[in-house]
Amino acid sequence: MPTGRSTVSTPLLESLTRDLVVKSKYCHFQRISQRCKTCLVTRIFTSIGGVSAKCDNSDTQSLTASVTDYPMEYGRRYHKYHEGSYLYPNDEQELDRMDMQHHMLKLVNRGRLLFASPQSPKRILDVGTGSGIWPIELGKRKEKLFPPHPPQLILTGQFLIVSPSHVASEFPAAEIIGTDLSPVQPNEVPENVHFLVDDVTEDEWLWGPNHFDVIHAGHLSGSLPSYKDLLRKVFKHLKPGGSVQCDEFDPKPKCDDGTMPEEDPDKFSEYALQDLMDLHHRAGQASDPPRQFRVAHRLARWMREVGFEDVQERVQKVPVNPWSTDSHLRTIGSWNETNLLEAAAGWSYKPLTILGWSKPEIEVFLVDVRKSIQNRDVHAYLDYYVVTGRKPHPA
Repeated sequence: MPTGRSTVSTPLLESLTRDLVVKSKYCHFQRISQRCKTCLVTRIFTSIGGVSAKCDNSDTQSLTASVTDYPMEYGRRYHKYHEGSYLYPNDEQELDRMDMQHHMLKLVNRGRLLFASPQSPKRILDVGTGSGIWPIELGKRKEKLFPPHPPQLILTGQFLIVSPSHVASEFPAAEIIGTDLSPVQPNEVPENVHFLVDDVTEDEWLWGPNHFDVIHAGHLSGSLPSYKDLLRKVFKHLKPGGSVQCDEFDPKPKCDDGTMPEEDPDKFSEYALQDLMDLHHRAGQASDPPRQFRVAHRLARWMREVGFEDVQERVQKVPVNPWSTDSHLRTIGSWNETNLLEAAAGWSYKPLTILGWSKPEIEVFLVDVRKSIQNRDVHAYLDYYVVTGRKPHPA
């Protein structure tokens, strides 16, 4: 199977090709290839300009390899640090998809990145930062963003876009940190943005209690043994009055008008996207350690149980493809169709292998999954949750 990106084409995307002429810095960053070895020892990656020519500690060579010697499986690249903790790829194809999904969700959220924050936060943490686009956009920036149209994906793995609007800085005075298992974030970042290699499932974080004003966690479904344990750690490391925000999809497709075939627990569905999400849930339970796949609808309850107050849950419908008659939802559906088509293979290989599937079996199944994603006759959508809470002040 080829490792490059395949072209995803729809009539809407083809009609946009002539307009999509500007390449976004946010879509095809130069990813990190080398970092200071001493910084690797402390699990700290500095932003651009932070690598010193004097850092030449040969004793840390093995640690560098332990982080960046990425294994290749199924034609995709996976993380090395705490290998096996994360089931999905970390290669350019997946990073570009993450960036695309980020911009799609900005359309869903009408441009908002944060829904709850103390005034003038000084320290912000993004847990599981992935491509790093969320903290980068939250920091000082002068870049321009996507138009409300889906991108054209081409074989080189780049997005062609047009960007007519200027977006002001969000929190240029805040120190913004993103953590991830992989050092795949870009070099060119705002000076107040920093990236660290860290595993948030560890008992001890790099910071003491009551350190951050805002902690954000996004798209960690299927990645954690216990999302509630993560929320306990978030509560510990937030300052009193600090805010948490969790952004997650409920991966179970829904439909309000009866156009989606019903699931049968004893056999495969006529709508394969349902089966894919159900298999993900089963793979999460069968993995070692078990991982929670459907978490979005539980986040508000878990936040309250660990002590957060002023918990708010926002749920929005994200169409699987552009079936909606509403122009805004139809545009979002066009983005999501491309997003899901790009994600399907990377989301499937390791989880389905856990369940005993072979690569040829997975490839045959993915043919039906892609057909279901593109089926305009099925009016399916995914619920997208943004859940916020506040750490109370001591009595």
